[in-house]
Amino acid sequence: MKDSSFPWVDRAGEPVACAEKVKVLRENDAELRQALQDAFEDGVLMGVTPASMRATFEDMLSSLIDPTQEGRS
Repeated sequence: MKDSSFPWVDRAGEPVACAEKVKVLRENDAELRQALQDAFEDGVLMGVTPASMRATFEDMLSSLIDPTQEGRS
């Protein structure tokens, strides 16, 4: 597993320094990693290739909508 202590970066390119924001980001990171690991294991144990599971996750990530962009729903 990768080190999750990397700094999150704001739109100005600076590390997010607010302790409460970093706490929330770390909690979200841990929850997402566990959910992804669980889903990955389920898929692989049901016969899906690891590469196919990763491609599915990559597709999900690439389709996320930036909530700061105009015209969002």
